[in-house]
Amino acid sequence: MGNILKNIASTADLKQLSLDELETLAGEIREEIIDTVSRTGGHLASSLGVVELSIALHRILDTPRDKIVWDVGHQAYAHKLLTGRLERFGTLRQLDGISGFPKRSESPYDSFDVGHSSTSISAALGMAAAREARGGEEKVVAVIGDGSLTAGLAFEGLNQAGHLKKNLVVILNDNEMSISPNVGALSSFLSRKMTSDFFVRFKKETENLLGNVPRFGKDLLSLARRAEESLKGFLTPGMLFESFGFDYVGPINGHNLDELLETLQNVLRIKGPILVHVVTRKGKGYAPAEEKPALFHGVGPFDRETGRVKANKAGAESYTAVFGNTLVELAERDQKVVAITAAMLEGTGLKGFSKRFPERFFDVGIAEQHAVTFAAGLACEGLRPTVAIYSTFLQRGYDNVLHDVCLQNLPVTFALDRGGLVGADGPTHHGVFDYSFLRHIPNLTFMVPRDEVQLRRAMATALGCEGPFAYRYPRGQGLGLPLEGSLEPVAVGTGEKMRNGSDGVIFALGSSVEPALEAAALLEDEGVSLAVVDPRFLKPLDRELLCGEARRTGVVITVEENVLQGGFGSAVLELLADEGLSPRLLRIGLPDAFVEQGSQGELRARYGLDAGGIARGIRTFLGRQTGDRGLGGEGQA
Repeated sequence: MGNILKNIASTADLKQLSLDELETLAGEIREEIIDTVSRTGGHLASSLGVVELSIALHRILDTPRDKIVWDVGHQAYAHKLLTGRLERFGTLRQLDGISGFPKRSESPYDSFDVGHSSTSISAALGMAAAREARGGEEKVVAVIGDGSLTAGLAFEGLNQAGHLKKNLVVILNDNEMSISPNVGALSSFLSRKMTSDFFVRFKKETENLLGNVPRFGKDLLSLARRAEESLKGFLTPGMLFESFGFDYVGPINGHNLDELLETLQNVLRIKGPILVHVVTRKGKGYAPAEEKPALFHGVGPFDRETGRVKANKAGAESYTAVFGNTLVELAERDQKVVAITAAMLEGTGLKGFSKRFPERFFDVGIAEQHAVTFAAGLACEGLRPTVAIYSTFLQRGYDNVLHDVCLQNLPVTFALDRGGLVGADGPTHHGVFDYSFLRHIPNLTFMVPRDEVQLRRAMATALGCEGPFAYRYPRGQGLGLPLEGSLEPVAVGTGEKMRNGSDGVIFALGSSVEPALEAAALLEDEGVSLAVVDPRFLKPLDRELLCGEARRTGVVITVEENVLQGGFGSAVLELLADEGLSPRLLRIGLPDAFVEQGSQGELRARYGLDAGGIARGIRTFLGRQTGDRGLGGEGQA
């Protein structure tokens, strides 16, 4: 641990350091981030890229009185280290540790909870408007990456901010060089000097002078403004932001503390909305991350000396890989198959598809709503689009799923990766709401495969349906089943009985099937005989199979990796009620709460969704102790 960093108790300590000490501190912060993330995993490249920017902001601002709103938040590790969380930083993204994202309940320096992109400008504008409504004077700064600007929400925020003219600073962290390929000395010089007190005062006085010239004043003022805009447009990419009503400053070097401090000091004195364009390098200070920023964007534990990511235990392919490979296989057979991702090419397993079928692959950027409606347009013209998207991110496109796809009954397939508990990214990323927000939409078929073989069959089934279709699969490895010849479609709405039993029946869906089978085996040793049924489809449910088993046993347990409200268990309750059945029923799933971070195994154990937890829940429900024999008769209610 560095000597300067360990003595930073609060951001006030930064104001006592010299420029040389601040630069030394930047190096120490990078070392701490690299060392910790190499052990815990996390978002490395983006956090390394904003170390100097984080230092400069906390040096100039009076935080936490002044507000910094980080977009997405996966770049906020330096911010955490500067705001009193050094001692707990080793618990990053661990069960009961500190979050990998800003979290208001964790620190007063975290002004807004984040995890999804493009929210910073809107949230910061709300804070600025509230400040002025109550007569406050604190500064509000939003930090947004260039990738997040592809989402419509960011432009909605820019548009409203330019209209309201509130005092607000938006920092565009251009870390992919996607807007400006170069940071020239001239543009950097102009950015600093055009925000100085002298230039701002000179500009206003000149405008007043020209505006008051008889007869020609307005024309002269208009000419001067056009000249200024032409100069800016020639030297910088700022005209886009000027058109939203922002004063544009930049681009400036995001790794030059001297430039950052001077520019930010000047900018914070100016009234109205201002956008500061800062160019940074992802992975700055760690060669492997600089060379492969996409790999080190969100990375598991790695060897910090070599940069090699530590391999998972040898075994089955991941569900994501099975999906990607199978989609290529299906596209080979059907030229109408196209694939869409929202800036998650590697994450959704579509890299192979994009190389094999570049003309049939579309990456729309961080724009989930657009991805869904774009897919609807493709489907209108006879194509078979698959939207590969994390379950948590489809939440952002809910209205588009309902109105643009399902209302028109279009054959768009939604491949929901990371369904259920996802692990260390925590509550913003768990895919535990999709059963509830999709199953009630008319025309939508929803299949939940229990393993990689069933995933392939779900994909084949989707292509045979002439309406909207969703299938959900978990993060992580499959069960290692052989995949050859497993592309046979499944009859829609048909389940499968996996295990016989006379004392009751477990209805388990998706990733819950395997632990339910294990729980049934544990209870069998205790004299409890439970059948296990995999309905395979959340919608439509297999009415005949499920109702038949409920009638036969009189005891029903549902298991799902979803919130209980409106989920699979609720669907079973509705089905049984419609049939006039009232068996004893236990629903096992996630509570009415946001689930914290932790490994998938830890969280399943904590919430009773592993085999032991399911067995324990059933024992309690049946009022039994381990070793009791039998339930006292088949069909007991």
